[in-house]
Amino acid sequence: MLEATDLHAYYGKSHILHGVNLRVGEGEIVSLLGRNGVGRSTTIKAIMGMVDCAGSVKFRGEEMVGLKAYQVAHKGLGYVPENRDIFPTLTVRQNLLLGQKGNQESARWKMEDMFELFPRLKERADTQAGVLSGGEQQMLTLCRTLMGDPALVMIDEPTEGLAPKIVEQVARLFEEIRKRGVSILLVEQKLAIALDISERLYVMGHGSIVFEGKPRDVREDAAMRKEWLEV
Repeated sequence: MLEATDLHAYYGKSHILHGVNLRVGEGEIVSLLGRNGVGRSTTIKAIMGMVDCAGSVKFRGEEMVGLKAYQVAHKGLGYVPENRDIFPTLTVRQNLLLGQKGNQESARWKMEDMFELFPRLKERADTQAGVLSGGEQQMLTLCRTLMGDPALVMIDEPTEGLAPKIVEQVARLFEEIRKRGVSILLVEQKLAIALDISERLYVMGHGSIVFEGKPRDVREDAAMRKEWLEV
């Protein structure tokens, strides 16, 4: 479904990604792991058309490199940023409505689904998003992206700073997303969560992929974890 080949990315003269290769299949949850600063967030921003890049990113066989971010989104790629880009002066309901695009009759997700998955959002549907807690804002950002009915969603550090109870809700949502046929590329710092929900994992180091495998491969490779993941 999604395949990045020899992907390089730049911030000005700084060369951040050095030939990244990864793929995400239909209905897969794939995690991208690594320490802070190794290029994980840059990878999904490059796929999304948000940073200067070279190489190839094919989504459903169509080349994405060279397209603007809004054009990539309209192809069916969703992006949930780490910084929770909600519209603070709009209500929860209004934020969700802004995520809609296309024909809602055939969409996988409707507002009622969001409220069922996260009852707290239903309780605060008419509250300005700017006064929500960090966890509630993370739920809202994720749900707003789903309202656009993406075929694949890239999620950057969704559990950062969240209470354990909210983390559990987010993990359940990922499973529900996958059940509805939506693929996920997840950037995650918490190894336990990634191992529990992912079919495959990539590990990044110094702007390149240094390891690819299944959860059991990561669990069994203590040397790799020590070199590339543990602090």
